[in-house]
Amino acid sequence: MKDAKLTLKANPLHKSVIRLNDTTAIGGQDLTIIGGPCAVGALDTMETIATRLRGSIQGLRGGVYKPRTSPYSFQGAGRDGLEVLEQVRRSSGLPVVTEVMAIAQIETLAHSVDMLQVGSRNMQNFDLLKALGQTDKPVLLKRGLSATLEEFVMAAEYILAHGNPNVVLCERGIRSFDSYTRNVLDLGVVAALKQITHLPILVDPSHAAGRRELVADLSRAAIACGADGLIIECHPDPDRAISDAQQTISLEAMAALVESLKPIAVAVGRSIAQPLDIQKTRETVRV
Repeated sequence: MKDAKLTLKANPLHKSVIRLNDTTAIGGQDLTIIGGPCAVGALDTMETIATRLRGSIQGLRGGVYKPRTSPYSFQGAGRDGLEVLEQVRRSSGLPVVTEVMAIAQIETLAHSVDMLQVGSRNMQNFDLLKALGQTDKPVLLKRGLSATLEEFVMAAEYILAHGNPNVVLCERGIRSFDSYTRNVLDLGVVAALKQITHLPILVDPSHAAGRRELVADLSRAAIACGADGLIIECHPDPDRAISDAQQTISLEAMAALVESLKPIAVAVGRSIAQPLDIQKTRETVRV
């Protein structure tokens, strides 16, 4: 891992803060909570999430291109879904993150959202990482299903080495022999990465758990061990979510979860961001 010259800390105080827009950043004093459905559906659903969670989240997530195990599963709403994200981004002022699966998608997605996610299956898609390194768009890099800490760090190094310093790491669970949970959340790697890298780290408890009843506890544990924030799947009617319904929590549960994080944040020297003025955030959105 000595080759990770750009990703590892230069000194113990070295820390990067990645800005999504003029009002939202990841890695600072405030924790960053991102919420939304696995897959983007109707505009009114996304607007409901943005409106009802205005005081709880600092960003919206939603996939428009979906990597699925089965070729017969829903693959995402594509361009129609991206138009939904663009509209809710403008109306809410919240920064938006969505997954990029191919080099050909980068230019279109980068124009419409604030952060591009590299999913676990593409963590070592080196051509994609190199191409993302040639943009200045923030990248959320998810750890691969079976990736070691070193492989994860070196994947980030690809992006930085090609010119883009705006990388946020994301621990989303690794594959195990145990099928009770979808994956196993590796909080040890979160603590380790906070010690050795300067990049911010989010935790995705939804994909780690695969079960909505575990999401809150894993979220609290993630903040306690030093994560800079969370990215959580939520929906107004979780059972009707287009994909990953079993790990999607309600908006009420999401708001209660964020509230429960406040004393934990204080205990580890962090804070939960205050709700942003909607008009101010609208004015920061680049169209």
